[in-house]
Order: sequence, then structure tokens, then C-alpha cells
Amino acid sequence: MKTIRLSFSFIFSVVSLFFCAAAVYAAVGCQLNDPDRDVKKIFPESTGYKSDFVSIKEIGGGGLYQKIEAALGDKFDPVYEAMDVPYSFYKVLKGRETIGYVHGVNQKGVFGGMQLIISTDLAGKIINFYYQKMSSPEAAKFMDKDFTGKFNGLALTDFLKGNIGISDPSKESGEDFRYTLRGVKKNLILLHELELKDNVLGSVKK
Repeated sequence: MKTIRLSFSFIFSVVSLFFCAAAVYAAVGCQLNDPDRDVKKIFPESTGYKSDFVSIKEIGGGGLYQKIEAALGDKFDPVYEAMDVPYSFYKVLKGRETIGYVHGVNQKGVFGGMQLIISTDLAGKIINFYYQKMSSPEAAKFMDKDFTGKFNGLALTDFLKGNIGISDPSKESGEDFRYTLRGVKKNLILLHELELKDNVLGSVKK
């Protein structure tokens, strides 16, 4: 009986550590797998970048959290999208001049988490979008450049006004398509509110 108790105790400890590690991982914003490589690939003319890590809690607290939720049109997940989650922004440089931004977010998907990466010009208009991570039976259709390229040229105002005009590339993964649109919209909102701080949400008339 003593051996059995020790075994159960060991199993409980391992399971507890697993869930604690998962919670810690979940509470970290999406970062580029290889910033040096990824930034250069998106911006071949770049000479470097500066990374900035900020959270909604730091910038505006509960008021900003509610403002972003309202703009998103959905409630945040209490773990993956908590107020104190740090988001990483990459300010792309050419010499001393800033030429664009790269930013990623974690987004819930049907078959697991997605990692959605966008790069934008200085005004926040998308010039590149891709999935750093995507789990779906139809992942290839979502990750195809024929689909991701349709986001190029879109800005936050297009999402806020519903002027997107992008169709679901899949046959049976409509929920992941909706999650993708939510994630890209969230990505743009966070860019404007946490990094650009240009009050686009307050200036848009629906």
C-alpha cells in the first residue's frame, strides 16, 4: 500500500507540474520563432529591429481591456488573453528610420492554438500575413499564399466597418476561418492601442 500511495503522489505531482507549465506558457504572447530571420524575410531592406514587450494592463488597465473587447466584438479568453499577457512588437528599422512593424497573437482554433503573424506599414496597413502555427485538417488551404495574400492592403478600419471581402478557403473548417478573422482583427487592434497609440478606435464612425 505504501508503494501505491507513492505512485499516486508521483503521478499527481507530474500532472500538477504539467498544468502549471501549460498555464505559464498560455500566459505569454506570441513571439517570432526566429526574429532575425523572420524580419529580414518580410522586410529584405531592413537593417535591424527593436522589440517591445507591453501588456494591456501596463498601458491602460481595465478600461483599455474593456475598450478592446468592445472593438473586437467578443470577450477575451481569461488565460490566453488576460490583461497582463505581454505582447511582443517588432519595430523594423532601415538605418535609424522605422519602416514597419511585425506583431503576432495567439488565437484559439478548433484543433488547437493558432499563431497569426502580421506585418504592417507605418500606418498599420497589412503588407504580409501568415500562420506561424496552424492545426486543422485543412491547414494547407488556410496557409496557402492565395488565401493569406488577400489580407494584404487591409487596415483596422476595414475590419471595424466590415469591409473585408475575404471568403473562407476551406470546405468544412468555417469555425477556423472565423477564428482567423478574429485573430487578425485582434492583432491590428493591439498594434494600434499598445504600440502606435493613434486612437483609431475613437476616430472610426461605423
